[in-house]
Amino acid sequence: MDTETFGLLKDQLARYVEERLIPAEDAVEEADDIPPDIVAEFKAMGLFGLSVPEEFGGLGLTMSEESQLVRILTRASVTFRSLIGTTVGIGSQGIMIDGTEAQKAEWLPKFATGEAIASFALTEPGAGSDAASLRCSAVQEGEYFRINGTKRYITNAPRATVFTLMARTDPGNRGAAGISAFIVPADSPGISLGKPDRKMGQRGAKTCDVILEDVMVPAANIIGGVPGQGFRTAMKVLDRGRIHIAAVALGMADRLIEMSLAYAMERQQFGQRIGDFQLVQAMLADMEVDRLTTAALLERTAARFDAGEVTARECSVLKLHASEAVGRIADRAVQIHGGAGYMAEYKVERFYRDVRLLRIYEGTSQIQQTIIAKSMMREKS
Repeated sequence: MDTETFGLLKDQLARYVEERLIPAEDAVEEADDIPPDIVAEFKAMGLFGLSVPEEFGGLGLTMSEESQLVRILTRASVTFRSLIGTTVGIGSQGIMIDGTEAQKAEWLPKFATGEAIASFALTEPGAGSDAASLRCSAVQEGEYFRINGTKRYITNAPRATVFTLMARTDPGNRGAAGISAFIVPADSPGISLGKPDRKMGQRGAKTCDVILEDVMVPAANIIGGVPGQGFRTAMKVLDRGRIHIAAVALGMADRLIEMSLAYAMERQQFGQRIGDFQLVQAMLADMEVDRLTTAALLERTAARFDAGEVTARECSVLKLHASEAVGRIADRAVQIHGGAGYMAEYKVERFYRDVRLLRIYEGTSQIQQTIIAKSMMREKS
């Protein structure tokens, strides 16, 4: 996308966030759902197709461009981002990165318009951080695979048209090489959904279990057409997704700092603004340091990703720093607001709850630390 067109798109999204999404935050929180008219508006704006190449009807944005838009979008409640997050990111990227030409031709145009919503089904009741230990089985029977198992905490599962689903196709191989990635339509016979999860935060973002009982999936639906590559596909998808999550963290940081700065300049104590007290100033300064370091690292990592130079270690460094930094920012935002920050009428209370998930999904902070340290040791040796 040329610079001028992209600039207009950013301006349009910024206005939409201010005029439409931020005023709708409370209603979404209360209803635990996103209104259908906002879903339709997202489709009309092309937001489901941010990452889909132009040849398939999407906007074809680079990672750097996508990050900028996601940062703008997540100034509003992060719930709105969840609506498109799996389709733009982890739900579709397996097909985009490793899919066959036929798989891309079938699904990418549908993702671009929002006709199809993708969801990513990796986590299981007994397999979270240890993704290679998943138990969901896919047994080949002629031209089909019979899939059985349960997936847990699957974002957008109630809205999904299709799942990018990881299952074990080689029961004799209990490691990563025995896993394959499948394209599984959500209306396949044998798929059922668990009750909606009740979460600490991010109300309106839909997650639940996905139960598969004798679901028959064509062998042609293995992503890339080659069994045993699913874990590698998942890791590629998660590397990219970690850049996206850093942009989410940065957008939330922008809003938290904006709210905290306004409160510090308005709230009076001891006859003066609380922002005039040095200890409050110290918290504001620490928040800004965390924001600017996250922004600089995100810009660098996204640019290197676009140039084909980024490594898994860099993606983990970024995700770890961004998610931990915005957690600190949210904590300080509540502290600056004092008792008011603990009250639901002030939006920092919701942001504080919402932001906590960023240190868990798409790889916990501890998993990122493990990836980083192991990579450092391999490099040294």
